[in-house]
Amino acid sequence: MITTVHTSALSSTELTGIRALLNTAFDGGFSDADWDHGLGGMHAVIRDEAGIAAHGSVIQRRVLHAGRSYRVGYVEAVAVRADRHRQGLGGRVMEALEHVIDSAYEFGALSASEEGAGLYAGRGWQVWPGRLGALGADGVVPLPEEEGATYVRPLVGDPAHPLLFDWRDGDVL
Repeated sequence: MITTVHTSALSSTELTGIRALLNTAFDGGFSDADWDHGLGGMHAVIRDEAGIAAHGSVIQRRVLHAGRSYRVGYVEAVAVRADRHRQGLGGRVMEALEHVIDSAYEFGALSASEEGAGLYAGRGWQVWPGRLGALGADGVVPLPEEEGATYVRPLVGDPAHPLLFDWRDGDVL
């Protein structure tokens, strides 16, 4: 069963279970900053008889593009438990998150791992073809290492102008 719920409605037990899933799915590479990035928005959670089988969240970010500030639904913390891979759970999680994005935001964005890129591309997400940056304390910080791995839905704007994301600790995208 899939549920969509705000962070504030998740119990500490549920949050602990989600964090454990993410730690396992990312082979221990899911940092405290990564965890923090996935909180404060809407979560899509699939549970089965063994517990939490899949998760993803969408949080609000601000993106400056061509002189306009956009309210963007940013996808975070998508994972499926290893024994449930290749059963469509990632697609179901993304379907729920895309519904939130389509209903509440001007567009969606995410940064994909090599392993996850196929899921997003297969669902119509497109690689942002232009430059990327973040608005840091001292101005614009270019993010060339994120180019080619940042997806948007739908494809918006003019790639001649960069997407400039709000700054945050840890991985900016």
